[in-house]
Amino acid sequence: MSIFGRQQGTLVSIHEDNANTKDWLILLEAATIVGHERERLRVALTTQDRQLVKKRRLFRKPEYFLVLDGYDPRIHALYFCPQLYKHEDGSLVPLTGPEIGQLMAKALEGGAIEKAPWYVPNDGLPADPVIKASSKMEFDSLVVEPPGTGADKMLRAVGSPDKT
Repeated sequence: MSIFGRQQGTLVSIHEDNANTKDWLILLEAATIVGHERERLRVALTTQDRQLVKKRRLFRKPEYFLVLDGYDPRIHALYFCPQLYKHEDGSLVPLTGPEIGQLMAKALEGGAIEKAPWYVPNDGLPADPVIKASSKMEFDSLVVEPPGTGADKMLRAVGSPDKT
């Protein structure tokens, strides 16, 4: 690619703290699966590899963007997640990207907006994100419970004693 060339894909604005981490990049997709028995969120992408673009403007802080193919803010939500581990035979084993994505999809499923899976091509970008943020989604630390334990939530927030 030349200096003046364009990147292939959509530029998605990210916070500068997420620009140089090795956290998992999880792209969730909502309102694309139809039918009676379905999940509200689908994991579209899990990766630790990313292509970053840094834009600088005169007398301003630099802005960071991720280059993602096929990103559409009407149906996609982007999350960063650190490496998670599980106990297996007395030792910690790292979870794979798809496993982390499934855990996040299950935890955020209640906040997914129910809407029709189609939209008019001339519609603008939505005012609300695809997944509503609630106070229950603020995680200081996580406890991951396997599906076989009978727990109603796979991820739950553990309160921090320093927060009131």
